[in-house]
Amino acid sequence: MHLQKKDVVLMAICTGLIVANIYYIQPLIVLIAQSFHVPENIAGSTTYLTQAGYATRLLILVPLGDMMERRKQIIATTVLAIVALIGVAISPNFLTLQICCFFVGAGSIVPQLILPLAATLSDPTQRGKVVGTVMSGLLVGILLSRTLSGAVAEWLGWRSMFWIAAILCIFLAFFMQKRFPQNQIVFEGHYGHLMQSLIHLIKEQPILREATAINMCCFAVFGSFWTTMVLLLSKAPFHFATHQIGLFGIAGAAGAITAPFVGKLSDKGTPRNTLKVGLLLFLISLSVLYFGRSSVILMIIGTILIDIAQQSVHVTNQTRVYALMPEARNRLNTIFMSLSFAGTTFGSAMGLLLWKWALWPGVIAGSVSLIILGWIIFLLTGKK
Repeated sequence: MHLQKKDVVLMAICTGLIVANIYYIQPLIVLIAQSFHVPENIAGSTTYLTQAGYATRLLILVPLGDMMERRKQIIATTVLAIVALIGVAISPNFLTLQICCFFVGAGSIVPQLILPLAATLSDPTQRGKVVGTVMSGLLVGILLSRTLSGAVAEWLGWRSMFWIAAILCIFLAFFMQKRFPQNQIVFEGHYGHLMQSLIHLIKEQPILREATAINMCCFAVFGSFWTTMVLLLSKAPFHFATHQIGLFGIAGAAGAITAPFVGKLSDKGTPRNTLKVGLLLFLISLSVLYFGRSSVILMIIGTILIDIAQQSVHVTNQTRVYALMPEARNRLNTIFMSLSFAGTTFGSAMGLLLWKWALWPGVIAGSVSLIILGWIIFLLTGKK
């Protein structure tokens, strides 16, 4: 069966609402630091611990989508997210909060189960567009989660956001159980063989290696930017409140509009040209963000550009990876996304360290270095 437009829209909505769980924490760093009486850079560890939980669970459990019924896996994972979100909401101390944040990330990998399902059920000639549309939902969820989180925290307190998120996930679990199709098992063998096959895929697929390495660099920059931007905007000359910082998610959401367009370009066979554009946009956006560190207008423009750049690189690479081996999409996605989010974890931690040492100029310098590394990988590898 092929997906209908309404099915794609439903998948995009579920993807966006669940992935948002990972990013609610980002605009709340200052409030959490005040609540638990810890330094802001330490409070920022909750952001990369959430990303680390996401990457870890991706690596360990998403491959099971090739050897077990995916809908059951989706529901079970969503239940874990619900429990972890409640844990964050009631955390009595900072250590408990950190642990629960890790499991929020681990329970929010559902989008990486939905995306291979969407790719499998889509027409090959429309796969890039379908992946781009679902990715639009994912990116809107990522970016508007910050806006929602900032507003709710300002109005009801930061813990309330996680109660709301848990309730949303309960409704989504019932919805996905009712509407999502069952999948056929495509891998015969035990879990050990499944995990060993990940190593073989890395060795045998040069496009997978290139796409993943470039994505890691770009995800690291993305994570560094969104983590440290909260600290920049809360200080002079901005002195923004939490809900004002969250509004920058709306500016970033403009990048989501580009996802289906990027997917179409990939379908037409021009992925490397699209990657060039994305990497160039990263350098432009970082320049704008550096020179705009005291200008609201330039910060908004830089935020829009960096999110368009992220979409250009990520959707293109994801479409390339999904086209390699249809029978191994979950495993390919595991390698691609777990290492990409490992890049986000590294970038967030790196950004906080560079902020402590050299503030915003240090963060931008580190990010430019990562994009230059991405360019080197792009120029030295791959032709497709």
